[in-house]
Amino acid sequence: MPQFEPVLLARIHKADSTSLEGYRADGGYSAYKKALGMAPADVTKLVMDSGLRGRGGAGFPCGLKWTFLPKDHPGPIYLAVNADESEPGTFNNRILMEQDPHQLIEGIAIACHAIKSEKAFLYIRYEYGRSYRVLYQAVQECYAAGLLGKNILGTGVNLDIQLHRGAGAYICGEETGLIESLEGKRAWPRIKPPFPAIEGLFRKPTIVNNVETLCCVTHILDKGVDWFKSMGVPPDPKNPRDPGSYGPKLYCISGHVNKPCCVELPMGVTARELIDVHGGGVWKGRKAKAVVPGGISMGFLSADELDTPLDFAGPGKVGCMGLGTAAVVVVDDQTSMVDVLYNCCRFFAHESCGQCTPCREGTSWMRKILERIRSGNGKLEDLNLLQEVAGSMGIIPGTTICGLSDGAAWPVKNAIAKFRPEFEEYIREGRRSITPAQELMATH
Repeated sequence: MPQFEPVLLARIHKADSTSLEGYRADGGYSAYKKALGMAPADVTKLVMDSGLRGRGGAGFPCGLKWTFLPKDHPGPIYLAVNADESEPGTFNNRILMEQDPHQLIEGIAIACHAIKSEKAFLYIRYEYGRSYRVLYQAVQECYAAGLLGKNILGTGVNLDIQLHRGAGAYICGEETGLIESLEGKRAWPRIKPPFPAIEGLFRKPTIVNNVETLCCVTHILDKGVDWFKSMGVPPDPKNPRDPGSYGPKLYCISGHVNKPCCVELPMGVTARELIDVHGGGVWKGRKAKAVVPGGISMGFLSADELDTPLDFAGPGKVGCMGLGTAAVVVVDDQTSMVDVLYNCCRFFAHESCGQCTPCREGTSWMRKILERIRSGNGKLEDLNLLQEVAGSMGIIPGTTICGLSDGAAWPVKNAIAKFRPEFEEYIREGRRSITPAQELMATH
C-alpha cells in the first residue's frame, strides 16, 4: 500500500501558507471554479456520493444534510460555519484556520454554491484570536481578488462571508446554540424540530457545517469521489445503518504522550497506532490506562481496547458514544481515574447552559458526588448514584433539548463501568485527592 499523503495539512508548513498568492500557486480555487461550472444540485450529489460525514462530532452525512433545505425556497439561505471547537483535546480546526485559511474559504464558497446561499457566517471560538485575524486577512484578500462579493468571476454568483467571534462557551458549539448566539442572544439550544435546514438563523433555512468538513468538500471537488472513497472504512454489511467512514481525518493526540500533535490519516486508524507511532508513546516510560477517543464527551477506551479502529462506528462497539472530534487524550497508568472523571464532571457542570433541569442539576450533582469521593468521604453506593444520575439525563432518555447532557453523562457511565474496581478501592481506602482549600470551596 502506498504511503498516505496528507491533503488537509499538505500546505501548513509552507512559508506563505496563509496568503492567497501562495494558495493559488498550489492550485487553490480551481475546485471553486469547477463548482461554479456545475449546477448546485450536481455539487450536492457529488458530495453525497463521496460519503463525506460531518467532522464536527455527530458524523451526519454532509450532502444529505444539504438536501434537507426546502425546495425552491426564495431565500435567503444561510451557511453557518461552526468553528467554535470547544471540545477538550480538540485543536484540528484551529490548525486549518491559522495555517491554511483559503482551503476553508474555498470549501465555504463551494458549499454556498451547492445550497444557493449568498451569505455565510463563520462563527469562530472567541479564544481563537489568531484564527480570527488570519481569516479576516484571507477574506479581505478574496474580496480584493473578486472571489467574494458581487458577480464572482463574472458568473453572476454573489457571496459574502461574515466573521463572528463566539461567546466563549462550550454550548455555542451546539448548532442551534450557535444560531442563537449569532442572533445576539444567549446560546440556549432550540427544541427540534424545526431543524435549522428548515428554520435556522433569523428563522431562515440554514446549514451548519464544521470547518474540517468544509475543507474536505474542497478536495472532493478537486480530486473526485473515487479518490475520497479510496481511503477509510466501508460500510459494515451487518449494519444497514452504517454508511461507512470515508476520507482523510485529522486526529488530535494529547495528554500523557511524548509528542502531542495533530496528524492526518485515513479514517479507521487505531488508538494504539496513534499513541505509539504518531504520539511517540506514553510519556515517562509508562503505559496507557485509558484513552479518550474523540473528546471527553465520548467516554473512555480501556488499555485492552486500544486496537479499536477510530472511525465513526468503532468506538461505539466498545461502549463509547462515538468518534466525536477524534481528539485522542491519553491517561497514563499512574493517574487516578477518580481525578480524571472529576475533571470531566467539573467541566460539564461549568459549561451546562442551565436551560434543562436534568442537565443543570445532574451535572452539578455528579461534580459534587465526585468532590465528596475525592475528599475521602465517599461511599460505595455513590457509584450507583452516579450511574443513576447519568442514566436519567440527556437526549437518549429524552429529558433534554440538546446533547450536552449526554456528553456529560457518558464518561461517568463509561468510566464506572470499565474502571469500577479502581473507584471502589479508592473509596474503601478513604483516599484523598482534594486539598483542604478545595474542600473549603466545595462546602461553600
